[in-house]
Amino acid sequence: MTTDRPWLRFYGSVPATIDYPRVTLYEALAATARRVPRSVAWDFLGTRATYGEFLDSVDRCAAALSAEGLGAGERFLISMPTTPQGVIAFYAANRLGALPALIHPLSTAPEITHFLDATGARMALVLDAFFGTLAAATPKRPLEKILVASIPEYLSALKRLGFWATKGRKIPALPADARIRRWAALLAAATPATAAPAGKTDDAAAVLFSGGTTGLPKGIVLSNRNFIAEGMQAASWCGLGEGDAILAILPIFHGFGLGVCVNAAFMAGGKSILVPQFSAEIVSKVLRRDRPNVLVGVPTLFEALTRDPSLASADLSCLTACFCGADTLPRPVKEKFEAMVARGGGSVKLLEGYGLTEAVTGIMATPLAEYREGSIGIPFPDMLAKIVQPGTTAEAPVGEEGEICIAGPAVMIGYLDDPEATAQTLKVHADGRTWLHTGDLGKMDADGFTYFSVRLKRMIKSSGFNVYPAQVEAVIREHPAVAEVCVIGVPDPAQVERVKACVVLRDPSRAGAPMQEAIVAHCRERLIKWSCPREVEFVTGLPLTRVGKVDYRELARRHSARESQQAKG
Repeated sequence: MTTDRPWLRFYGSVPATIDYPRVTLYEALAATARRVPRSVAWDFLGTRATYGEFLDSVDRCAAALSAEGLGAGERFLISMPTTPQGVIAFYAANRLGALPALIHPLSTAPEITHFLDATGARMALVLDAFFGTLAAATPKRPLEKILVASIPEYLSALKRLGFWATKGRKIPALPADARIRRWAALLAAATPATAAPAGKTDDAAAVLFSGGTTGLPKGIVLSNRNFIAEGMQAASWCGLGEGDAILAILPIFHGFGLGVCVNAAFMAGGKSILVPQFSAEIVSKVLRRDRPNVLVGVPTLFEALTRDPSLASADLSCLTACFCGADTLPRPVKEKFEAMVARGGGSVKLLEGYGLTEAVTGIMATPLAEYREGSIGIPFPDMLAKIVQPGTTAEAPVGEEGEICIAGPAVMIGYLDDPEATAQTLKVHADGRTWLHTGDLGKMDADGFTYFSVRLKRMIKSSGFNVYPAQVEAVIREHPAVAEVCVIGVPDPAQVERVKACVVLRDPSRAGAPMQEAIVAHCRERLIKWSCPREVEFVTGLPLTRVGKVDYRELARRHSARESQQAKG
């Protein structure tokens, strides 16, 4: 199956292989800037930067970071929404040969402590609104420098006033802290870096956090080559080129947002429209005003757009490619979105893809001209996929279910400082290639189309974000009223899955709404909102498997049975 690549005949105009430059991310960006210096690289709420201006700001930022002590091999925490500062800092760190680690800006202080301990970063970039949470983190190695950015730094004068009137005045003033460095002042004082860029194409370029064998977030180390390959692959698949625009609604701490919405555009010379906060209203406005060609997102994004009344009569003929990933795309969402686009004069189809952070993001998608019901598509150029019998490296027969494995230039270097977890996930097969064992079950037909079945890893996908039950359970167990807990994902029409906690109390008589609220509040103080349970069920005991482990599948089955019974009336 992997030798003849039967899927190639469905590629259409997409090349079977791509010539990837042996450069760093910064050097790839600089090459694009030389090619199209006057083209718009990014648009942020109406503020635009050409590639020439973008590269200049990256060079200035690199000089500023270097002056503050960031050098080759150093780790740098970026806790930012999708804003120019976060994007500029990412490429500036790459110019220096440093290793940026990107995290969710709404992470709690305990989570940030974990990320800082995992990376050993001594410098961080954060938005002023979230400075307090970052400063409250207590890593073993304290932060030495905290760069603080502000949304109005890249807004027009009128929009600055509007921001201040609505949100800005609610942001607490920064305290007296010797570690603080203001973004605007740093870049204004810096002169563009002139030293030669550091690093090579196979060097580590970023750390993104996802799940590992323990269920806690683990750092995934991705190389320059990984990002360049995945970006060029995605651009070729979507037909994204010079003069095209993609909507960057997905966050930059997410492989999908950073790898496709941002970096793929820059590899192709297109425009990335940066949106710092998701709402259907904001995305709808951008669709009408900026008319992007490519729209990628998670099912909840597309479902929300179909419910926005402003798009009912909007001209959507600009859309040329729309892809959905991170979660299974429900058929009703696909149909409603396509019907809305058709009413708006467009003909684009909403197609499904598949990927994981261990390969940057999407590495497989439905071809533009060949839709197959239930399929997550075929591999991108230069990527290979096969199904192996679970627990082995032996390829399964066509049509037989097994573990999805992938190989190719987008596959990660490994897990951050964790060779054991890396060895469990990256394995050399009999063909001599290193294959990424995804932990997902699926099957492949004779044409090479893959069909996703279920995750082998115990992980919940809520609104497109990974939720790790072991992490949530550890937090809930800290509550003094809790004796035992098991966290499961249950179906949800809006989020695809929502987090449910099944809790055994030390004192069963305390079960009730007040205790439910207390447990959720306890989680909100310690976990990002997507990881917090939306539902708490009190049980007298947790079911066990034959070997004595908590049977979370049985809890999910019970929930499903109860929902079915209630639906029958």
